[in-house]
Amino acid sequence: MPDSLFLPLPAKAPSSLVSRNGLSPSRLSPSKLSPLPFNRSGKKLNVLTLSQNSSVSLSHRAGPVPALDSDVPHPLNKGPVNFKGRKSYEEWDSWTAKFTGAANLPFLLLQLPQIILNSRNLMAGNKAALLAVPWLGMFTGLLGNISLLSYFAKKRETEAVVVQTLGVVSMFVVITQLAMGEAMPLPHYIATSVVVAAGLILNFLNYYGMLNKTIWQLWEDFITVGGFAVLPQIMWSTFVPYIPNSILPGTIAFVVAVAAVTLAHTGKLSEKGVKFVGSISGWTATLLFMWMPVSQMWTNFLNPDNIKGLSAFSMLLAMLGNGLLIPRALFIRDFMWFTGSFWATLIYGYGNIVCLYFFNTISREFFLAATVGLIAWIGMAFWRDTAVRGYNSPIRSLKELVFGS
Repeated sequence: MPDSLFLPLPAKAPSSLVSRNGLSPSRLSPSKLSPLPFNRSGKKLNVLTLSQNSSVSLSHRAGPVPALDSDVPHPLNKGPVNFKGRKSYEEWDSWTAKFTGAANLPFLLLQLPQIILNSRNLMAGNKAALLAVPWLGMFTGLLGNISLLSYFAKKRETEAVVVQTLGVVSMFVVITQLAMGEAMPLPHYIATSVVVAAGLILNFLNYYGMLNKTIWQLWEDFITVGGFAVLPQIMWSTFVPYIPNSILPGTIAFVVAVAAVTLAHTGKLSEKGVKFVGSISGWTATLLFMWMPVSQMWTNFLNPDNIKGLSAFSMLLAMLGNGLLIPRALFIRDFMWFTGSFWATLIYGYGNIVCLYFFNTISREFFLAATVGLIAWIGMAFWRDTAVRGYNSPIRSLKELVFGS
């Protein structure tokens, strides 16, 4: 069997609010309520003003945000927030950002073994080993990373931008190795390189406010159509040969995506419809990552012996990396990011640990430690969010996350 290892990156999603417009966040110092001009209904609004060290509105972090508005860079607050303690709120804001930044380590360790193994095979002239790493799967993960990079760059979520950039770079390194080993067609590699270079440059420029809005809109349209077309095709291909091999799902999705983008630009959709189209790229990227553990478990179901080839340490890293993102996604009420991170933590990381345990591949102590640690971490995230906002129950935090109010 070829000496190869394929460990796709899990859903990284979605961040931190470290800096907006180049300034450090000061971790949001809400000071006093100040009147704002009239809203659409003619009533005055109250919003939290910022400290002198912050240039960013606190509203999209402090108040509930509808799930459909997760893709909006600075969604409007629905009303004043009852801060039980400003200091504790700011401290938790800072800690959730640090957790997101810390997620870079397990994600890097997760992909590094594949890069090292590919390098050894290339230096040994063992190009056949690289054929065991599917370039199409790596390209799909790369497309997901680029889409989420654009999502978080638009929201100015610095740590999440770093996480996704690391994902793009590490994935591209693997794809470059595959191209060097002739495991990926050269024309496809060149096209991929152009997309990666354009994506990194455009996201960098947009993050620092140096990009023309028209160019950014064209880029968003590109990743919207591309992501929406790829998702159903990947889902369909998972179950081949049990279903006919066909490109029909991807083709239909491509036509629908192009039509939706066209209607949005020509003013044929309602405001809610335009928001929905704008959120497609982020959601399709999240769903692509969410599908990866489903595909893995389907493979385990068909070939139970393959479970022995999974690394318990890699699954633990996947659970840790995505788990570290959960508190931040909950804190800023980003439903899309929370969904992807929670799913990857529970299904991709912990789900595979459960499989390893039932197939007697890991010890009982390892399984119990992972179980207790996961429950404690998620419980802590909801408890702290409830406490710093002065709520009586975590149900309210969950309700705001999903429904926005």
